[in-house]
Amino acid sequence: MSASFHRPIFDKVSLHQDIAKVLVDEVSLRQRVRELGEIINREYAHKDLLLVSVLKGSIIFMADLIRAITIPHEIDFMATSSYGTGVSSSGVVRILKDLNTSIEGRNVIIVEDIIDSGHTLNYLARILQERQPASLRIMTLLDKPERREVDIHVDWVGFSIPNEFVVGYGLDYNEIYRNLPYIGVLKPSVYGAPE
Repeated sequence: MSASFHRPIFDKVSLHQDIAKVLVDEVSLRQRVRELGEIINREYAHKDLLLVSVLKGSIIFMADLIRAITIPHEIDFMATSSYGTGVSSSGVVRILKDLNTSIEGRNVIIVEDIIDSGHTLNYLARILQERQPASLRIMTLLDKPERREVDIHVDWVGFSIPNEFVVGYGLDYNEIYRNLPYIGVLKPSVYGAPE
């Protein structure tokens, strides 16, 4: 990432000007996260529950989700890196930050921001399953089924979306736009694609 990339971004008055359209608004996000929290409350009452957030994109979703959960639970974090360009992944995954605790015998939910090709999540699910949790399920805020290259079962999806480049509510482009309170489609001109 070069300094020339950052100068124009920091000169902007508002990040909203780079958004072609809002795909999921703030109200819809809040409502769906509450619904997902209620599902967890019902299905995991009286169970040893650990939520694993996949950094960095899922951090805002995770923060809102745990506030919607009223039963006892713990949280932990993993961070991964996929080699590839800024807008696509090569499918080669490495773990940058692993869990701080054992998951053996525990009920684990992987909390993801978005699933497109499925490579990263498939890799994480395999790694975590080898650690012998009592159960392992997947919750994602966004799903791009058109982009799937790996067959992976997702237990709960917040929203299925078309194959568009989205940012906001934790999702970024070159570490920018995470703070937008909605899910928006980034203008192709921002990441060098033709309009």
